[in-house]
Amino acid sequence: MPKPLSLSFDPIARADELWKQRWGGVPSMSAITSIMRAHQILLAEVDAVVKPYGLTFARYEALVLLTFSKSGELPMSKIGERLMVHPTSVTNTVDRLVRSGLVGKRPNPNDGRGTLATITGKGREVVEAATRDLMAMDFGLGAYDAEECAEIFAMLRPLRVAAGDFEEA
Repeated sequence: MPKPLSLSFDPIARADELWKQRWGGVPSMSAITSIMRAHQILLAEVDAVVKPYGLTFARYEALVLLTFSKSGELPMSKIGERLMVHPTSVTNTVDRLVRSGLVGKRPNPNDGRGTLATITGKGREVVEAATRDLMAMDFGLGAYDAEECAEIFAMLRPLRVAAGDFEEA
């Protein structure tokens, strides 16, 4: 994917200056704008890496989650819970993986209304290859070293706790 022409200034810093002039200092405005831009950049980079495998990053995450389970299968409800997405999104993601031959679906014998998603052999091969490629490009975070990545994780953790993603131990 071609990169857009670089600006001669940081547009987020400029917006922050203008914001301060108009409404006063609000550090959270430039922080959220930077986070949202980082999300766009990272998602585009990782999606470009997994696209040759017929995946999006969301589908890749679902495949990885299935490989983490002991049996290679999980209830659809558990997938949504672990990936923190709406049940409709899980259904869409898994159905696309089924059409690609990377996942199978079957009734959950422990829950008459539930469905299990099961990773296939082809799905395991694809997730291994995509993981190698993503690791080779540091999941788009090559501009940071390991310590800085840990700092980013630590800085975002309180936001995730406040959102109710999980309870702090």
